Amino acid sequence: MPDLLLELRSEEIPARMQRKAAGDLRKMLTDGLVEASLTYEAAREYWTPRRLALDIRGLTARSKDIREEIKGPSTTAPEQAVQGFLRKAGLSSIAEAHVHSDPKKGDFYVAHIAKPGRAAEEIIAELVPGIIRAFPWPKSMRWGPASAKPGSLRWVRPLQSIVCTFGPETEEPVVVDFEIDGIRAGNVTYGHRFHAPGAITVRRFDDYVSKLEAAKVVLDADRRKEIILADARNIAFANGLDLVEDEGLLEEVSGLVEWPVVLMGEFEQDFLTIPGEVIRLTIRANQKCFVTRPQGAAEDLSNRFIPVANIEASDGGKEIARGNGKVVRARLSDALYFWKTDQGDLPDLGTLQESAAKFGLDLKKPLDQRMARLDHLNVTFHAKLGTQGARVERIKQLARGLAPVVGADTALVARAAVLAKADLQTEVVGEFPELQGAMGRKYALLQGEHPSVAAAAEEHYKPQGPSDRVPTDPVSVAVALADKLDTLTGFWAIDEKPTGSKDPFALRRAALGVVRILIENRIRLALTSVFAKAFANFKGGADQSSDLLAFFHDRLKVYLRDQGARHDLIDAVITPQSDDLLQIVRRVEALGSLLDTDEGRNLLAGTKRAANILAAEEKKKTLVAETVEPALFREGAEKKLNAAVNQAEKEAGQAIQNEDFSAAMLALSVLREPVDSFFEGVLVNDEDQAVRANRLALLARIRTATDQVADFSKIVG
Repeated sequence: MPDLLLELRSEEIPARMQRKAAGDLRKMLTDGLVEASLTYEAAREYWTPRRLALDIRGLTARSKDIREEIKGPSTTAPEQAVQGFLRKAGLSSIAEAHVHSDPKKGDFYVAHIAKPGRAAEEIIAELVPGIIRAFPWPKSMRWGPASAKPGSLRWVRPLQSIVCTFGPETEEPVVVDFEIDGIRAGNVTYGHRFHAPGAITVRRFDDYVSKLEAAKVVLDADRRKEIILADARNIAFANGLDLVEDEGLLEEVSGLVEWPVVLMGEFEQDFLTIPGEVIRLTIRANQKCFVTRPQGAAEDLSNRFIPVANIEASDGGKEIARGNGKVVRARLSDALYFWKTDQGDLPDLGTLQESAAKFGLDLKKPLDQRMARLDHLNVTFHAKLGTQGARVERIKQLARGLAPVVGADTALVARAAVLAKADLQTEVVGEFPELQGAMGRKYALLQGEHPSVAAAAEEHYKPQGPSDRVPTDPVSVAVALADKLDTLTGFWAIDEKPTGSKDPFALRRAALGVVRILIENRIRLALTSVFAKAFANFKGGADQSSDLLAFFHDRLKVYLRDQGARHDLIDAVITPQSDDLLQIVRRVEALGSLLDTDEGRNLLAGTKRAANILAAEEKKKTLVAETVEPALFREGAEKKLNAAVNQAEKEAGQAIQNEDFSAAMLALSVLREPVDSFFEGVLVNDEDQAVRANRLALLARIRTATDQVADFSKIVG
């Protein structure tokens, strides 16, 4: 079976776009081949900074011949219908059609269409130019004299050459001939820009890879990552250090080099007084370099960093490392200035008295000054939701109310809420927004804040994703809940809710954060009461507590399903009014434990049978007695079931009141045997109407008893 090799070589593609672009190329081309009735055995994409490549194995050499029949109108149909049929079938006259007969419908026209298969090379030559023109780059450009013409080619960077060969391993492959904007496909590529800039003739994928390797190009991005990581670990170890690994940076750097060469640079020890996070981000953002730490150290960094060059320099990379060091030192000098400035007084201190008084701030402390400035400058949080200062006040009030619920000190919670957003006015966070919270914690500790207050400055943003940890310190928990609930109620009040895949304000993440904090810390909280207080903070905004609670139910279902809970058990437990998420979880756990037993499974079957009989009789408007009358019992099984229901209803109700859901389920499980006996020995639809109505009322009591803990009708099984 023939194989296809395609390479699109250009100027350097931004690293962040490469992986997706290669995947898009594979999908677009393979989809087009399949649509054209070609099949293939395997396809894999590759990329470097200067090329996207595709290796398709076992591609059929020719598409199949197609024969189809297109049914037309009756032979007595009007001319207009006949002409429409001719256009659809591609016939020039009705004489080219065949006449078929049907015993019921009579004679009608049929077009017999035969489409001969096409050579794969022809299909490829037609597909690839269209894919190149329609390629979904996030950003693209035009270049050269042709760019002035309408409809000229656009690519992420100037496209320079195209390789496209096709053929089986046993024969010489052919070049698939096509041209796009003066670039004709061929079998010639080029190696490393500096080490091997000359032309390279290739035949198929295997020699393409080997010839590129000889020309200092590692085609496989994952292999480049492995080379960089292994060499970086080795060079760090050789210098008595450990590499601080960074998967995101590794992915980016592998997209910046075709021939990775790992080096080591250094900067002055004095810069190590800067927090490690700042050093790491400075070096990463500006020079795309890795940092190192002394072997065995948990957090402290060393003054050595690891750049990755794209060239084997004649001096072993000394000049490259020295040049990187110069830039790193300049950037670290800026970072050191930011770090020291943030610990000093603000120049506009005299204008901050009013804001300081509003929040009870001490203007002798740097972080308090930054909070006062955040309020004084009226920094906007959202056009419809006011300023950051107003938001901090709302968060403080909500957090104070939550403090007793989570077991936190109210004074510490209020202080933490006031300082939580202060670092937004620091120089370091202005330069590196991703350090918000982390810097707030450091600055809070430096000015002598309680450790819980300092921790809350960082942890109130958590969890920031499903794999992020949740805060456990009660002060952090109170502020984190208040922050997220203020965000959610605020955007609900202005009707800015997530729609479909769009969630620009990360409200789903905020709600899931609340869910995880409450459940993983085992916190009982009546959400509707908190919603009511939070919605009251937004003048003119509607109280949408019910809609927001339904949104939380959806997030809870997602969370529980990810934890392995059955969706039907969640649906059976949740009601529109359920606002205690931890209680819902406990009910689901208890229900799951019950249904794992024979008693539970049989009780479910019996309860469903009772519910189905009731539903059928209610649909027929059969009389169901309002209460069960023991005097109408004729069978011992009736009396036994009635006594069991009385006992189960009482014990389950008491257990639910005590919030012991396992005990409630256990109380219901005793119904299993009486229910089975009832259905085995009692005919519900007795001829006596009063007896029948009484027995249906007994079935209704089974439903009522089980409904205390869950809606069994929603459980599968």
